[in-house]
Amino acid sequence: MKILLSWSSGKDSAWALHVLRQDGSHVGGLLTTMNQDADRVAMHGVRRNLVFAQADAANLPLTLVHLPHPCTNEVYEERMAAAVRVAVANGFTHVAFGDLFLEDIRKYREARLQGSGLAPLFPLWNRPTDQLANEMIGSGVEARLTCVDQRVLPKHLAGRQFDSQLLAALPAGTDPCGERGEFHTCVLAGPMFSRRIAADPGEIVERGDFVFADLTLQTRR
Repeated sequence: MKILLSWSSGKDSAWALHVLRQDGSHVGGLLTTMNQDADRVAMHGVRRNLVFAQADAANLPLTLVHLPHPCTNEVYEERMAAAVRVAVANGFTHVAFGDLFLEDIRKYREARLQGSGLAPLFPLWNRPTDQLANEMIGSGVEARLTCVDQRVLPKHLAGRQFDSQLLAALPAGTDPCGERGEFHTCVLAGPMFSRRIAADPGEIVERGDFVFADLTLQTRR
């Protein structure tokens, strides 16, 4: 088994990496979709150099799938299918996702991968998200909220650290892991990394319903 991990830069995909390694599974690489115009991770808004710093800290190669903005579902599926073909040619047998409980997302992934040569894995599936969030925090995961949906969360949470204080501040009905898209994160430290990634908080920008909090990779001196 050689596993390609769908990597969003956030805590769920990072925790999936940790869980797979704990189980003794061989994760051979990371796959990330990038907004080619902004040069950032789609939805998370994380800069390219930060994602490469994460891959370096995880000691894994990173493959980028560049997506136009806006991106039609047809274009998305074409480019992902091409990435899957390359992965299969490189000996990958499975692809893992950090999905937690959304059945429609899981079924979509399973349908698109059917017959592709890559079998889907969901190592975090149906774990209680309140327990999962606290497990991540207790393990030393350091993550920042890089995107907040201000239709469901107050915009001042953009840029906040994902910690016990944040969990206590979430409005009633919010999933503790943000699985319904309430927020997205960027992981800077945790047991899946060999070192902490140093990043500075940057500009906070509102774009429609979403508030993005930038992170800038610190350059080594």
